[in-house]
Amino acid sequence: MQKTTTRLADGREIVYYDTGGSASGRAAAVDRRDLDPVVSASEVRHDPLLGEHVAIASHRQGRTYHPPADSCPLCPTTDAWLSEIPAADYEVVVFENRFPSLSGANGRCEVVCFTSDHHTSFAELSEERAALVLAAWTDRTAELSARPGVAQVYCFENRGAEIGVTLAHPHGQVYAFPFVTPRTATMLRTAAAHRAATGRNLFEDVLAEERAGPRVVLAGEHWTAYVPYAARWPYEVHLHPHRRTADLTGLDPAARAEFPAVYLELLRRFDRIFGPDAPPTPYISAWHQAPVTGAGREEFALHLELFTVRRASGRLKYLAGTESGMGAFMNDVSPESAADRLREVASR
Repeated sequence: MQKTTTRLADGREIVYYDTGGSASGRAAAVDRRDLDPVVSASEVRHDPLLGEHVAIASHRQGRTYHPPADSCPLCPTTDAWLSEIPAADYEVVVFENRFPSLSGANGRCEVVCFTSDHHTSFAELSEERAALVLAAWTDRTAELSARPGVAQVYCFENRGAEIGVTLAHPHGQVYAFPFVTPRTATMLRTAAAHRAATGRNLFEDVLAEERAGPRVVLAGEHWTAYVPYAARWPYEVHLHPHRRTADLTGLDPAARAEFPAVYLELLRRFDRIFGPDAPPTPYISAWHQAPVTGAGREEFALHLELFTVRRASGRLKYLAGTESGMGAFMNDVSPESAADRLREVASR
């Protein structure tokens, strides 16, 4: 992997990731736009009732919203269009978000573009490109984790208008949180309680039980994907490396080598869940990583959570009063039938 770091016209950092010798000229690509410095009103507030943090980012109301394909800010720059990416082409690129939810002392938000091709998706990438994305995620995790004040790094992809995506170009994001997120804090508490009660690691026990059960979707030598016993979403899959590690930086070479084929197959199955004539499946793909520091870091297990808000062809799962108001999920699709369907649509 080759890494080239430079700056955009307003001072934001941009990092190109390339394979082989294709990085030639990346650093020489100059952002020719006349941009004012980014002004962020981001702040983090603490909810005293729930003991959780909330980011307030009112400046994001003015962010780019569903631009036409020829004005996409994530496509390469051309003679007719000056985008966020000054280079005329790229493989994988990461840059600081111009409309960040977290910034400065409150963290950092980055955009990850998986390909320069506006009209494709992650599922259609080659295994080589998926491996490069994994390398970029890993590099960002390492670099952001070393920044002062960062408590947790979160790599994720939102895909589809139904999820709320405002840019159609294949991309994801990386958030460097100044606090440990609520989901992670809950898992750390339950993992600590499990260790105290059994002397064993919670994540390892769950993975062992799921691997022996009926909800495995696909399994390799180093990864297993399964629908969890208490899945919240209509189609929800958790992907775990067999060797437990706290975050992406700890994956061993064998797991890295196998990941692209396993993950691409999983994404392609998601696109086939609702039949050949259905539009692409909207999803969220989320890497759960351990906090940067803390006593619970060694108990945590890196894993990826992939789920869709579509429950049937042409039907979405909306968060109803029980879920939005009380955090009590009600799933209309049994995890066992979801696992059956995801096995049925395996690549031939």
